[in-house]
Amino acid sequence: MKIFRHKFVEFVPECLEPDVLYVSLRFSLVSHQCACGCGEEVVTPLAPRDWQLIFNGETISLFPSIGNWSFQCRSHYWIDQNHAVRARDLRYRPDRKRPKDKDVAAPRWAVAKGGSITDRLLAKLKSMGRRHRSD
Repeated sequence: MKIFRHKFVEFVPECLEPDVLYVSLRFSLVSHQCACGCGEEVVTPLAPRDWQLIFNGETISLFPSIGNWSFQCRSHYWIDQNHAVRARDLRYRPDRKRPKDKDVAAPRWAVAKGGSITDRLLAKLKSMGRRHRSD
C-alpha cells in the first residue's frame, strides 16, 4: 500500500505531509494521512486499551490494525515497520457487537515463520489469548 517515514514531534502540525507518521509522545498519539490516499487525518491514541507503538530505532509499528469506519474510504490496514499493510475487510461494524477474539483469525502475515519482530510478537500475543482492539 504505502511506505511511511516517521517524525517524533511535540505537537502534530495543522497541515499533515503525505506519507509521514507524526508521533507525539507528550500527547500519546500518532497521526497521519490515511494510507489509502484519501487525505483524511487518522489519529491513533496510544494507550494499553487503544493502540500501542513499537519503535525499533529505525521504524514504527502500530497495533492493533487501523480501521477507518467513519471515512468514506473505509480503509483497514496495519502499520508494520513503516509499511501500511492492507488488512482484509472487518467482519463487523463498530455499531454492532464485536466478535470474540477467538472468532477472528490472525492475518496471514502475523503467523509467517521468520517474519519481523512485530509479526512474531503479534502472533505470540494472539497465541497467549490476549485481547486486542481491532477497530
